[in-house]
Amino acid sequence: MALIKTENLTLSYENMTVIKDLSFEVNSGEYLCIVGENGSGKTTLMKALLSLKKPIGGSITFGDGLIQKEIGYLPQQTGAQRDFPASVSEVVLSGCLNSRGIKPFYSIRERKKAAENMKRLGIYEIKQRSYRELSGGQQQRVLLARALCATKKLLLLDEPVSGLDPMVTAELYEMISDINKSGVTIIMVTHDMNAALKYATHILCMREDNIFFGTLSEFRKSEASDFLKGEGSC
Repeated sequence: MALIKTENLTLSYENMTVIKDLSFEVNSGEYLCIVGENGSGKTTLMKALLSLKKPIGGSITFGDGLIQKEIGYLPQQTGAQRDFPASVSEVVLSGCLNSRGIKPFYSIRERKKAAENMKRLGIYEIKQRSYRELSGGQQQRVLLARALCATKKLLLLDEPVSGLDPMVTAELYEMISDINKSGVTIIMVTHDMNAALKYATHILCMREDNIFFGTLSEFRKSEASDFLKGEGSC
């Protein structure tokens, strides 16, 4: 059974329909890149997958034992979030909040999980530093570690390399790829078609006049890829 499946999904943004009759599915271990024109509804779709946006038509179903609170999410950062006055370890640990229930303190297991994810992403040595003092690349590593604390199955990433320099971008993409290879399913919204074509197993290309969903090889052969030729972003 698919990890996530949408059937005839219709979504609105500010009382305007931005996605209509969208059907696709994502299976365990896949790496789906969502690309498309600005205003095509990519971020709105992300919010719907997180149950933060209610469909006006169609359905979203979870399978393979996945429940909504077990989805890790790395959103686009705002200026206020970049200036958040907390330590690295506090930010990463907050990824365990959904699984904590009503417990007032983090458990030993949760603290161990946070430490493992900080080590995995190379930020354990700066765990006591203030998040607001970090570089953009370090902050994204912290947020990725936080998202990993929330899940073992699925990460949703919304423009995770936005504003980062090329070297840091490449490093973060490789980390995300390694996470995917470890068995975590990835759904990533991106404008970076070069990255999508390098890492994705599947592509969801959203345009006002056409929507394509399929494997990377199918996308390369499709008309949906025509308007991307010669461009590094979508």
